Amino acid sequence: MANDNNFKIKNGLQAGRYLQTGGTETAGSVGYNLAGAEYDSVSFSVAGQEASPYGIFFKPDGTKMYIVGYTGDDVNEYDLSTAWDVSTASYLQVFSVSAQDTTPLKLFFKPDGTKMFVLGATGDDVNEYDLSTAWDVSTASFLQNFSVAAQDTSPTDLFFKPDGTKMFVLGAVGDDVNEYDLSTAWDIATASYLQNFSVAAQETSPGNVFFKPDGTKMYIVGVAGQDVNEYNLSTAWDISTSVYSQNFSVAAQDTSPIDLFFKPDGTKMYVLGASNDTVYQYSTVDYTQTLDLSTGSYFSFTPSGATTVSFTNAPASGKAVGFAVEINGDGSVITWPTSVKWPSGTAPTATASKEVYAFVTTDGGTTYYGKKVD
Repeated sequence: MANDNNFKIKNGLQAGRYLQTGGTETAGSVGYNLAGAEYDSVSFSVAGQEASPYGIFFKPDGTKMYIVGYTGDDVNEYDLSTAWDVSTASYLQVFSVSAQDTTPLKLFFKPDGTKMFVLGATGDDVNEYDLSTAWDVSTASFLQNFSVAAQDTSPTDLFFKPDGTKMFVLGAVGDDVNEYDLSTAWDIATASYLQNFSVAAQETSPGNVFFKPDGTKMYIVGVAGQDVNEYNLSTAWDISTSVYSQNFSVAAQDTSPIDLFFKPDGTKMYVLGASNDTVYQYSTVDYTQTLDLSTGSYFSFTPSGATTVSFTNAPASGKAVGFAVEINGDGSVITWPTSVKWPSGTAPTATASKEVYAFVTTDGGTTYYGKKVD
């Protein structure tokens, strides 16, 4: 874009001449971005070990994956040679839970790997195991169980708060999430029912419940909608404060999504599909680019994926000030500030090529007028 390029904004007003000085861009990323989720075209079949997989769990560092199913009535352990890349998974060993339940559905581990919890549909209960060697299922030994039948006779998933003081059980009869308090952390014998939250308005066949580590987001996956539903919690870990936010369809990969798991930083999501007995991997990160308008008038960046752009430190109101943004595109979605007005009313669709956009503001950054110029 030439230094003397004039940019019409409205009513004949023109942006003044501006110097093409390089500005400062600050890159960032935000996980748990369901709206921008993209399938990585990466998957892993567990059919060789389990023909009816129902639950999935990962070690916090992403180097181990566990699958529970009710054909083998067991927990299958896999090693991942590359952390969080399911295509590198290799089967290691198995542990039977049939002595406690012949229809095991879901599993959960204490963060240090010394306890394992298995949800059973035959007993409608949570079974607790101790592992003498952390994360090694062959060292598991049954300790005790806790019935959830008083709340739901068809439990489909369980989840624990990271400190072990709360347990959540998803039920298919009530289509709801049931919340329990544990007076002694990680000891299910001390669990007491507190309250529930219905998800029936979004999913009538819920199969999974998952929480963001800080308890401010909850996710429900189900077969009826073939999607992942996201809820925001205004009070962390209090399901009564849940409000539905959005959903993401996984039907293109599997029409019977039965469980999901997020990488702790929220940049990856894994969906277990019962139709194909396969784990599917997705990217759920929103990249950000913050452009500091006080540092220059020409900005350039190469997106790493779907990117949200923001403008900061706009000059004071009173004159038209222009700047340009060059994007070395890869076809990823670019989300511009809502304060930008475009000639057609909508932002141009980004392409996999270099593009230049020009912007003008006349009111100190309250409103920007944008146009794709190259």
